[in-house]
Amino acid sequence: MIHDLGIIMLVAGAISLLCKWLKQPVVLGYIVAGLLAGPYVCGSSWVNVESAETWGQVGVIFLLFSLGLEFSFKKLMQMGSTAFIGCITIVIGMMSVGFMLGRLMGWNEMNALFLGGMLCMSSTTIVFKALDDLGLRQQKFAGICFGILVVEDLFAVVLMVLLASIAVKQQFDGQEMLWQVTKLAAYLLFWFVAGIMLIPTLLKKFREYLNDETMTIVALGLCLGMVLLAQGAGFSEALGAFVMGSILAETVEAERIEHLMGPVKNLFGAIFFVSVGMMIEPATLATYWLPITIITLTVIIGQIVFASLGIVLSGQPLKVAMQSAFALTQVGEFAFIIAQFGESIGVTEKFLYPVVVAVSVITTFLTPYTLRLAEPANRWVEAHLPERLRRRIENLSKGHDTIAQHSIWKALLKKVALSVAIYFIVSIFVMTFYFQLLSGWLVDMVNQFMPEGYDWVGRLVGLLLILVILASFIYKMVTKHLRAVETRRLWIEGSYHRASIVALFVARLLLGLSIIIFCISHYFTLTSGMLFGIAVLAVFAMLFSKKIQQQSTFIEKSFMANLSAREVEQERKRAVKKEFENALLSFDLHLADFELRPESTYCGRPLMELDLRRTCGVTVVRIVRGGLNVNIPGGNERVYPHDRIVVAGSDEQIHRFQELLENADRSGTEQIAQQGLDSRRATVSLEQLEVVAGMPFCGKTVGESKIREMAQCAILGIEHGEETIMNPDASVIINEGDTLILAGEEKKMQVLLPQ
Repeated sequence: MIHDLGIIMLVAGAISLLCKWLKQPVVLGYIVAGLLAGPYVCGSSWVNVESAETWGQVGVIFLLFSLGLEFSFKKLMQMGSTAFIGCITIVIGMMSVGFMLGRLMGWNEMNALFLGGMLCMSSTTIVFKALDDLGLRQQKFAGICFGILVVEDLFAVVLMVLLASIAVKQQFDGQEMLWQVTKLAAYLLFWFVAGIMLIPTLLKKFREYLNDETMTIVALGLCLGMVLLAQGAGFSEALGAFVMGSILAETVEAERIEHLMGPVKNLFGAIFFVSVGMMIEPATLATYWLPITIITLTVIIGQIVFASLGIVLSGQPLKVAMQSAFALTQVGEFAFIIAQFGESIGVTEKFLYPVVVAVSVITTFLTPYTLRLAEPANRWVEAHLPERLRRRIENLSKGHDTIAQHSIWKALLKKVALSVAIYFIVSIFVMTFYFQLLSGWLVDMVNQFMPEGYDWVGRLVGLLLILVILASFIYKMVTKHLRAVETRRLWIEGSYHRASIVALFVARLLLGLSIIIFCISHYFTLTSGMLFGIAVLAVFAMLFSKKIQQQSTFIEKSFMANLSAREVEQERKRAVKKEFENALLSFDLHLADFELRPESTYCGRPLMELDLRRTCGVTVVRIVRGGLNVNIPGGNERVYPHDRIVVAGSDEQIHRFQELLENADRSGTEQIAQQGLDSRRATVSLEQLEVVAGMPFCGKTVGESKIREMAQCAILGIEHGEETIMNPDASVIINEGDTLILAGEEKKMQVLLPQ
């Protein structure tokens, strides 16, 4: 395997350098490297394909772990409707088109279904890279693209589970799909809650021991541990890696872990994409050139149409929608994973994998060019758009900025449903672990100390322990939001609402009773009446226990503190408060920050002289300088290297400011080049200079000699006869015949020599 890895990395390194030189994404280089090193070009004797596939599987794990670190369930909930509506429209549209296209080309249902799944997700990596290269990351549509990509990443994980289920049964089963989605949602929710409860606490407790090396090992250990748990639960290794990444994404250490995982992601990501290239057979590409061309055109046109439609329906302006859509016109990394999965379980034919990879390579290569076409295409569409349709789109956009008035009941039911779902699922998972791993062992251990006929004691101990563990969750499940603002308002409004509130409470109470009844019936066989009576007594004991109330409140506060810790830390470091940034959106303005490079001609100049308001229309709202924040700086405030300049403006104004900064950087670089390389390459050397008569500093003290000012050097020592004075005081006299030990640039010290 070492031989195979060496060949893979050597070829990948060489081709990636070529891609950098050609200014193409390195992902393309990795795929080409795999093609060149693969068995279809160089033969099977050079690299073992099975070994490469094994490395590729490891690469998938770390690639999805890194994607999870960039993902956040909390951010997902805060993205609003645009990301969700845009993603749903793209997924439904592209899956349908992909499936129909596959069937029209004569492919079987499973190949067509997997094709639809592959075409509905864009590439997070490529979009990030393309927007960076074109300087568009600060524009409004970029945020919408990232939101859609995040939702697509989550959907891709769900899609893999669904495709696996359909592939096994060879047919679509709505009931099975619902069960798989429910099972997956419960799994994600439980581990998200458990992970946020435990992992940030442990990281905080051992923070002083977590240097970079230890943090890397801990993060990788957690990742692979969740991979094992996912396997045990019947899910894929990729899902486990993604879940652990998303959990760690909510911790204060997220940025640090993401930084440390960067080299690991780059290494195994390269191995994965090289292994993808090894599966490509050039003869297959030549045979299927027509399907490749058709699918490529379908991806580009379909993504533009469906993404634009979804984003417009979510209330965004047409220009923003089209800019976002033109950025999403490629097949993403998840397509490779899905294609590899379909081939590995034998439900798709071998030609599908290289065909999809070829489409991905072509669409990736075209992404920068499609991005540049966004604005001309938008101008053409607006010029030919019917007036009636234009007004409807404008009305949708205006409606997006208004705040919808939700009913009090709707708000209350949403809160109650979420809290009940969380605590109920956590309770189910806790009972599952307890009964499968701990209960039997505990009962047997207790009964070892009991006389014959007292085996009920062990079962009673087991029951009491599980009820104590579940008490806090049941208490919150039944009582959460009973004193919420919405509940109090509805209670005051009248008897009808009071009856509904009581009914809602009773329903939650019955749910708590059902959990307790299940636990009791696991250990004891009782009549229905006795079982219900004991359960009622147990649940009311939980509701009125002060200790359980305090414990449940402590658990909830700890969870919320861990959940919000990263957000609090980010808000503390934010250049501008979130509320201020959100308030600008209603005026079609947003914030962007730029770091001032040391070579920029802006360095050291006051804002009044730069006159940014007149030249590009932006307003400087803050300058972040190390730990110092200069809010609403005045015209006399100067900017210095590495300052973060936070500006407010429209997309066009911010883009003009970015161009000015880049021009200033280029001008500064050219000025440095004109000064010559010698001044930049000059080094400090140690020289000895014998003092002779006629030198201007002969007979003067060190302080009076002005040697430092004349030659920009320092006197480290003076040799006077047999005596050497190191670091001489300013009062020491420099006499004829002394030898000065000087530190400075050799060229500049030439002025000290006698003329």
